[in-house]
This record gives sequence, structure tokens and C-alpha cells, in this order.
Amino acid sequence: MNIPSELKYTSDHEWIKIDGDVVTIGITDFAQSELGDIVYVEIETEGETLNKGEVFGTVEAVKTVSDLFMPVTGEVIEINTGIESNPESVNTAPYTDGWMIKVKISDASQLDELLSAEAYQAEIG
Repeated sequence: MNIPSELKYTSDHEWIKIDGDVVTIGITDFAQSELGDIVYVEIETEGETLNKGEVFGTVEAVKTVSDLFMPVTGEVIEINTGIESNPESVNTAPYTDGWMIKVKISDASQLDELLSAEAYQAEIG
């Protein structure tokens, strides 16, 4: 299971890459493997400010649909349009080509509540 140490994680299986006051968010390798083949990703929240814990989109696999949750409060400033035409990139490259959104964070202190790679590894077993 690939869990890059430079990223932060949530219990909802999102990863967060921090770059100043902008974070890139996607789902973890563990999440994509549990979901199976991803066939569609729907994110229609660009330009919206969402609170931590709110749903920012959904990911649809062959057998299930799962909500995607905001790990931090902020404005969705960019959506990865590449995953609309190539949703399987979430399976094949969840930490690179398969990223979901970029968010301008409102409260940097929320980053302290995220899990380290080691803590996330312990959570998923």
C-alpha cells in the first residue's frame, strides 16, 4: 500500500498535499483499492467555499458510489478536469494524475488535525 510520507491524511481516506495556503486533495491508494474500478468522478463545487466535513463531490466505482469529504474549510479553486475523461487515473495514479481538487484554505490550524502517514497507516492496519 502506497502512503507517501510527505502528505497528510484523513480518516475518510483523503490525502492532502500542502503548498502554502493551497492544498491539493485526492483519495488514497487504500481508498481506490477498496472501491475497485472507478468509472466516474463528479465534482461540481469549483468556486464554492465549503466547510470541513462537507461533501465536495462523489466517486463512482463499478459497485458503489462514495461521497468525497472536505478535510479542511476553504474555497475550491480548481477541479482536475482530467479525471472526467480519464477516471481510471484515480486507480492507477491516485497521488499524481488522479488528484481531485485544489482548495485555498480558510483556517490553517485545521491542517494540524490531519493524520501523518504513520498515523494513517496505523488506522487502516
